[in-house]
This record gives sequence, C-alpha cells and structure tokens, in this order.
Amino acid sequence: MELLNDMALFVEVVKAKGFRGAADALAMPNSTLSRRISLLEKAIGLRLLHRTTRKVELTEAGRIYYERCKRIVDEARLAHEQLGEMLAQPSGVLRASLPVDFAVTYLTPIVVEFARAYPGITFDFDLTPRRVDLVSEPFDVAIRIGEQENSQLIARPLASLKAYLYASPGYLQRSGEPTVPQDLKQHECFNIQKPGSWTLYNGKRNVTVPVGCRFSINSVGMIRRLATLDMGIILTPEEIVADELAGGRLRRVMPQWHGAPVPVYAITETRLLPAKTQRFIEFLQERLRR
Repeated sequence: MELLNDMALFVEVVKAKGFRGAADALAMPNSTLSRRISLLEKAIGLRLLHRTTRKVELTEAGRIYYERCKRIVDEARLAHEQLGEMLAQPSGVLRASLPVDFAVTYLTPIVVEFARAYPGITFDFDLTPRRVDLVSEPFDVAIRIGEQENSQLIARPLASLKAYLYASPGYLQRSGEPTVPQDLKQHECFNIQKPGSWTLYNGKRNVTVPVGCRFSINSVGMIRRLATLDMGIILTPEEIVADELAGGRLRRVMPQWHGAPVPVYAITETRLLPAKTQRFIEFLQERLRR
C-alpha cells in the first residue's frame, strides 16, 4: 500500500514539474515529499528524476515508470469516482436472509419503501428458518431476532421489541383470563423457546413464573396460528401478531406486564460493506426505531 501511495506522489511531482508545486498541491511538506520519492527510487533501484535547483526532469527509467504509474493512478481515481456514484445511488443485487414471520408481517412495507427509494437495487431474499452461514454463503446481510451467538460476525442493532402476552378470545372464554403472573401456571403458555419459565416486568418489579405447554415449536408462524386457534397464551413482540390484533383474532392479556425486550440485529460478515448493504441497514435502523 505504501508503494501505491508513493507512485501517486511521483505522478504529482512529474505533473507539477517540481517538488514545490507538487507539495503545495498535496498539502504536505516539501522535505517529506522529496524523502518519499528518494525512498521510492531506492526501493526500485533506479533513479527516476534528475534534480536541479530549478526543476526536475525524468530519466529514461523515470519516463517508462511514469507512463505505467499514471495509468494505475488514473484507474484508481476512476474507481473512487465510480464508488462515489454508487454511494449516491447504490445498485446491484442485495442478498439478505430474513426471519420469515417478522419479514412478512412487519418488514415487507419497509422493504417496499426502500425499493422505491433505490430503484437501482434488485433483491434476492431467503426467508427460510435456517441460519445461513454468512462466511461461506453469498449473503450481504442477515436480519436476526434475539441475542446472537457468533461473536465473529458483526451485529448492528436495529431495534428492541417488547414482548407481550396474547391469547384468542375463544381461549380466554374457555380457560379464563389471567390477571397476575402466577395465574399463568394454570394456562397453556408457549413461545419460540422451550417451555420452562417466563420473566415478566411491569416497570416496578419483575416476576419469574414457571409455565408449561404441550407444544415445543421452533416456528413463530405456527405458534401464532395455534394461538388464534384457541390453544393457549403466547409471549411475543406486537410486531409479529399485528395482523391478528387488527382482525380481533388475538388480544393482549395482562397489558401491564411484558417480557424482556427482544433485540433485532443486522448481521454481516465484515464491517466493510457495499453501498447497497449499508443503505439497507441504515434504512431499517431509521424505520424500526420510529
């Protein structure tokens, strides 16, 4: 990398026909510039410039080297300009892995808004429940709900969703409605985690209560569907059951209590992201934090 920088400095010296003019253009000390070119000549093993008190002239080797360096520097400058254009209006295929139910219920309107804002981007979404391997598979980003296990990946927080209790009117009519956390011991309670215990908060204190259920399921969609079919109480973010709430198929239970906030992350394999991915993550952060 140092060699490439010195090549660019050498090109500036030749174009300016001297060290002083090049140093002024580069906003660096004349002595530093002269030393860098001397080190470049030493690394190459050939003198590139004839120095006099009034000007510099290219040697034969310097002329050949200048023509090669100029092309390389021009290509690098063009690459930066093209990347700048991409930053202004990103383009390309955005490959993303999304959580199925959260994406269908909540992210889809945001994705539509993003697609309209960036018409140069096309989309390749994977909505399967599996955890894709961002290192070995060609995904730009994965959106994940819950705490992340792989510390080698880069996790950017998007939102924190509060989980609430929900049940269908039919279930509550049949089984009664709980009013305090301890009442949940007598109910069918399920979420994406295995049955065990729930810790609930009401702003003043927290209570951990053992809960049980006949179902152990790793599908948010099926859990949500079971709840609408009068099978029990679920603990989930409101964003996951927005349609069911709007349609009256579910309603909140014990509204003064909620579960621990559920984090949502954008996971990438590296911090160095193309513009399309960077813009997508920033767009989600802005919309999800509203």
